[in-house]
Amino acid sequence: MSHHDQAMRRHFHQAAARRGFSVAPAQEAAVARLSRLAAELARPAWTFPRPPRDLYVWGPVGRGKSWLVDTFYEGLPAGRKRRLHFHDFFRRLHDGVTRPGARHDGQSAVDSALDELIGDSRVLVFDEFHAHDAGDAMLIARLFRTLLDRRITLVTTSNYPPAGLMPDPLYHHLFEPTIKLIEERMDVLDVSGPVDFRRLAAPPSEAGGRRFATGLCLPPGDSALEALGLGVPAPAEATTVPAHRRELPARAVRGELVWFAFDALCETTTAVPDYLALAERFDTLVLDGVPPLAEASTDGRQRFANLVDVACDRDVRLVLIGSDPLASLPDGQARARDLDRTASRLAMLRRAD
Repeated sequence: MSHHDQAMRRHFHQAAARRGFSVAPAQEAAVARLSRLAAELARPAWTFPRPPRDLYVWGPVGRGKSWLVDTFYEGLPAGRKRRLHFHDFFRRLHDGVTRPGARHDGQSAVDSALDELIGDSRVLVFDEFHAHDAGDAMLIARLFRTLLDRRITLVTTSNYPPAGLMPDPLYHHLFEPTIKLIEERMDVLDVSGPVDFRRLAAPPSEAGGRRFATGLCLPPGDSALEALGLGVPAPAEATTVPAHRRELPARAVRGELVWFAFDALCETTTAVPDYLALAERFDTLVLDGVPPLAEASTDGRQRFANLVDVACDRDVRLVLIGSDPLASLPDGQARARDLDRTASRLAMLRRAD
């Protein structure tokens, strides 16, 4: 075992101890593989006939996937590394491919956009990779072909095993060549263990200071809304808000707070880039008319899950007014991976007493 391998293993165990837990048995294989990768990356690039193999780390919500790759990333020397949340990465890639003047000959357009995004990075880490939208399938496929053919090492996390990507049976076959590519070219690490790290208390230094955790989930007319200055918007407050290449109808804009109806944000053709644009401008997002998600459309449920993801990742305070979104979901839906992640994040919001 090399010096760099041992140093990264120590880094993992020290990082776990600072958070008040130990590396779980289900994580040990991932720690060993990531530590070996750190040692490989410490060698000069010219000594490798090809770059180290790419890694795909997957498991259910709460198994520490993001912590594993973030700890690995932090333990690497500065320079020539890049970390992005997949939502943000894909938005930037899409913008680069579709902007005026960009090349439109398929793979070359992706190459050009990636050159701008990752420069001369030797390691690219992105978190929470998924593929749901059939319209994005071809671009994601070209992205993976390009990344896996470059002299760059890709490390990604997902709630899905490769075979579970693009789960809609109507479109799954479109993604099967990409799934095969991932399984052939990446080391797939399963961290599906019994320990749910969401249930372990974080140290006070990490539990506090997050704006997202100050959010609320309240029924209409709750007295807490008025007490917090969240009175129902007057009709005169209605306005439009720039998002990603579109204007969205908001019920109100009050400084760094924006207020939307659920239908206007989740039951129309909005997408993750719109939510990212809102998160860049506002630190509080109020969503009223929130229904039980069992009553929302399939696309509406997915958009809501994406909105919660973006708010949590970008640390935006989220105030939900309406029904408990997850209260009446059938068991099968409640256990779906994306809604499980959503449920864990909504559990951080304060409810009415």
